[in-house]
Amino acid sequence: MPPRVLQGVVVSDKMDKTVVVLVERRVRHPLYGKIIRRSKKYKAHDPQNRCAIGDMVKIRECPPVSKDKHWMVIEEAVA
Repeated sequence: MPPRVLQGVVVSDKMDKTVVVLVERRVRHPLYGKIIRRSKKYKAHDPQNRCAIGDMVKIRECPPVSKDKHWMVIEEAVA
């Protein structure tokens, strides 16, 4: 099974070699049918500290780097 790839916005870059990425997805409500937004934050490994707050990035699953980091930044400034 290939690693999952997600796209989101960097909301924090205060840690060393780590960024927090907010990923939003849109799902249909099971009963009412309205489209609603669901969001989740992921900690991602950024070895060169190149990402800044507000950047659009792509992250992919990887083996655990630390207790909370299981994702790695693969693309920055995706338009």
